Amino acid sequence: MMEINPDSKYPIAGVDRLGFLKNFITNPNIQVGEFTYYDDPSGMDDFASKNVLYHFDFVGDKLIIGKFCQLATGVKFIMNGANHGLDGFTTYPFKILGHEFADLPLLGGYKGDTIIGNDVWIGNDVTIMPGVQIGNGAIIAAKSVVTRDVEPYTIVGGNPALLIRQRFSDEIIQKLQALQWWDWSIEKIAHYGTNLLQATPESLSVLERV
Repeated sequence: MMEINPDSKYPIAGVDRLGFLKNFITNPNIQVGEFTYYDDPSGMDDFASKNVLYHFDFVGDKLIIGKFCQLATGVKFIMNGANHGLDGFTTYPFKILGHEFADLPLLGGYKGDTIIGNDVWIGNDVTIMPGVQIGNGAIIAAKSVVTRDVEPYTIVGGNPALLIRQRFSDEIIQKLQALQWWDWSIEKIAHYGTNLLQATPESLSVLERV
């Protein structure tokens, strides 16, 4: 029986800069899958306040991150509370002043939930804008600003982030999407770990027969 516990805070003994992120989150509007980790030399405890910005309860948007994601230091998620209305002559939110401004609307472009798929690698100091959806197996290059959805198994980078390349052929991506290995038991993943780490036709053939 394996002794890998997804409910432990730190997977590596004596290393407290890298932890399983879900075990540091208490906000119900932030959902993180098992084995997703965040790495930060300043520690893990303040992730929700330092890395998830403008995330106000009254807006109600969610940050949803899948399983087995890898988040590098400085990743930031800008949530919908950062948006200002663009339809008027000013973008200033007068309502925050209260008093005679209290009855004015608080406008902002709501983009929906921010959703990160499974097995996504997000590089150092990446910024992800409100409502973006990132597909399974995607890679986001360091320092990128992600302003639009990212397709599964693609690599994007830059400001704004643009497609660098697709990791695999359409046929292989379709097979990987159907495989959904991240939902396997940890024992099964360990058994086929060598195949998961080798992007060869032989390994894919083995995984498809599982």
